[in-house]
Amino acid sequence: MSDAILVLNAGSSSIKFSLFVISGKKNALDFVLGGQLQGLQSTPSFKAKDATGKTLAEKIWPEGDPLGHDGAIAYLNDFLREHAAQYKLKAVGHRVVHGGAAFFVPVKITREVLQTLESAIPLAPLHQPHNVKLIALLLESHPYLPQVACFDTAFHHTQSPLASAFALPPSITEKGVRRYGFHGLSYEYIASVLPCVAPAIAGKKVIVLHMGNGVSLCALQAGKSIATTMGFSALDGVPMSSRCGSLDPGVLLYLLDELQMSPQAVSDLLYKQSGLLGVSGVSSDMRELLESPLPSAAFAVDLFVYRIAREIGSLAAALGGVDALVFTAGIGEHAPIIREKIIDACAWLGVSVDAAANACHQTCISDANSRVSAWVIPTNEELMIAQHTVQCCETEI
Repeated sequence: MSDAILVLNAGSSSIKFSLFVISGKKNALDFVLGGQLQGLQSTPSFKAKDATGKTLAEKIWPEGDPLGHDGAIAYLNDFLREHAAQYKLKAVGHRVVHGGAAFFVPVKITREVLQTLESAIPLAPLHQPHNVKLIALLLESHPYLPQVACFDTAFHHTQSPLASAFALPPSITEKGVRRYGFHGLSYEYIASVLPCVAPAIAGKKVIVLHMGNGVSLCALQAGKSIATTMGFSALDGVPMSSRCGSLDPGVLLYLLDELQMSPQAVSDLLYKQSGLLGVSGVSSDMRELLESPLPSAAFAVDLFVYRIAREIGSLAAALGGVDALVFTAGIGEHAPIIREKIIDACAWLGVSVDAAANACHQTCISDANSRVSAWVIPTNEELMIAQHTVQCCETEI
């Protein structure tokens, strides 16, 4: 019976999962199946696929029959018992959004660690509670099953104090108000594969664009995070699917004082009603915006590209130059039009696109005349989490 690692990523109403089999003496990891439970608080649905993309199971629950995270874990346990009985589950790795100031590296879960993660909930109130809840549920139901927390913030702890500081009094910053950065697991994965995929740029100055539902950019120097666009929260930086990106703090004061909006209404506006969705009034999905004939959709796309191009300039300044751009995540990997628009907006850097290579989603998409190279490299946060989990639990595996 082969040993396996389960990777879990909990959201407010969803759980994404992946199962990896450990093979060989060097603990190589092979993906065997994965999927998602979503709509946990309303109309739950489930879908799982194997490594070839074949659908293994699908289910939709009746409307108004919420599963919650407890029911979702129970259902996932039954699914794995049926479809992964040939594997022995050795450990579970979790994506945890915030490690705060306490955790710079992945860590095995203990009750003390869980308490520390709970104390970071005020730093990420929309994400951390669900990460913590899933860990607590498994700790209660499977107390002897090793669990590992892998943090989206940890990769950015290599940044200098200057890069992570806000210009606020110590009475505020000493409470943990600083720039943390997110999408760290994605950036860590890209940094780990550069020596193999693009060895010519692995040790150089690279700007990685993680463009998915959430969007951020990270400046890498020799594979280490130097600066990133997200800061204290996952709202900062460039516009995203429904998040606003960087905002003048005076706007928040105006919303609270002049428009008399409640803190919850402001939170909903900034996280759920802004970005591509808010600007376009059409959709949060880049694919739909690119197909839409409406001017507002085109403007949302143009604003997205403009803000990203500005941030590339900022990160190039932080690096003192740039040798390469790397596109990753959903939009970065699958939207050649957006990649081309961003590269064209950054022509001043000396980067130019090879239109044919870009249209075919080749790995290198810059042309022969480009002083700054451009690349498309798929990310794999789940594999990164699985690798960390194996390393943290080597004595048990």
